[in-house]
Amino acid sequence: MPSEPTTPDSYALWRNPEYRCYAGSWFLITFSRRVEFFAVTIHLARMFNATQASFALGMIGVVQALPVMLLAIAGGHLADRFNRRNVMLATFVLGIFSAAGLLGVALLGGSVWWIYGLLAAGAVGWGLGNPARQALLPQLVPAKVFSNSVAWNSTVFYIATVTGPVVGGAIVGGLPGTGLAVAFALVTFCRVMAVAAIALIGDSRESSTDHSVTWESLVAGIRFVWNTKLILATITLDLFAVLFGGATYLLPVYAQHILHVGPTALGLLLSADAIGAICMAVLLANRPPLRRAGPALLWAVSGFGVAWIIFGLSQWFWLSLLMMFIIGALDNISVVVRHTLVQMLTPDEMRGRVSAVNGVFIVASNDLGGLESGLTSGLLGRMFGPALGPVISVVGGGVGTILVVLAAAKTWPQLLKIGSLASIRPATLEEPDRDVL
Repeated sequence: MPSEPTTPDSYALWRNPEYRCYAGSWFLITFSRRVEFFAVTIHLARMFNATQASFALGMIGVVQALPVMLLAIAGGHLADRFNRRNVMLATFVLGIFSAAGLLGVALLGGSVWWIYGLLAAGAVGWGLGNPARQALLPQLVPAKVFSNSVAWNSTVFYIATVTGPVVGGAIVGGLPGTGLAVAFALVTFCRVMAVAAIALIGDSRESSTDHSVTWESLVAGIRFVWNTKLILATITLDLFAVLFGGATYLLPVYAQHILHVGPTALGLLLSADAIGAICMAVLLANRPPLRRAGPALLWAVSGFGVAWIIFGLSQWFWLSLLMMFIIGALDNISVVVRHTLVQMLTPDEMRGRVSAVNGVFIVASNDLGGLESGLTSGLLGRMFGPALGPVISVVGGGVGTILVVLAAAKTWPQLLKIGSLASIRPATLEEPDRDVL
């Protein structure tokens, strides 16, 4: 019998029209979120001094994280009880209204509280709809190439993450006076097109006949994650590593007050980690699944912390840019390992609720990490001066990330035993940790 090729057809997914619609909608959603984030952060950075801007930027994390954390479990329940494509269509419309509201603020004027309120409204739709988006992907691609689809999905994500700030910087910086409104108009258009692409996806999964909401059904995803130690370990590692080590929200402060560069250079900084992630994602998509995924994960997160330390100490723009590139490349290894484990270890009837738990961890790390960076930077800035506050915050976070890796390896030694991602098999609801590798 001829042996199977060690390297799969890396581009087979792109011949699937439904996957193309899924990936296209993911690109448009991510691109619009990055343009929106760039425009809002530039606007807030210009409104306040360095210390005040750190607090104002950190507040973005609060208003975007809280709705997702409060509603994600409900969104997971919707994803497991109803047609997942229809759930996405119904919830992502809120993002269109949010962007249109921000366009109105840019045209008519409005306080910062209007901006926070509209960002929170968009986060409500994201919190309810994103579990369905994550759970839909395994229905569109075969299990044997799922890790390949995760790599391509992260490629799409990071291409959007690169182009979003670049386009946002060109619009806001190149169109004084009207750039903010043009940026939000582009965000609105992209979200309309994303919803249209989602409508073209055929979800063969029928709605569940049981639409009841019980405490058992709501917490089932949490219980499954708690009992499946590999999932718990990887998402907890990511939570605390990014919570301590992520300082993306402080980049406008770094650009203006430490590196002394303008909006165009800030756009490059915001894009550099995504470029690094794209390079890593393309590499992972064009090679067999990682054979020693566990050790690779731990080394990648450790390097992530070291790169943030160097970035925090750097006052040279090009070194800072290189560190952001490395940060993105190493983070992508974590993304591929974590998402493959979460989706492949989870039975289909649980994927929405488990994806919701994973989403809460991601939001807590990214957005609350932004709050943590903003608050610590602002407080330390008052104690040691505005130039030192961000530096101490970022360097301390990088050190914290390395300590998190050591703690995770000691707490969950099974992380080191994770082998090839191609060998991952779904767990059972009765024995979630039995024979999964």
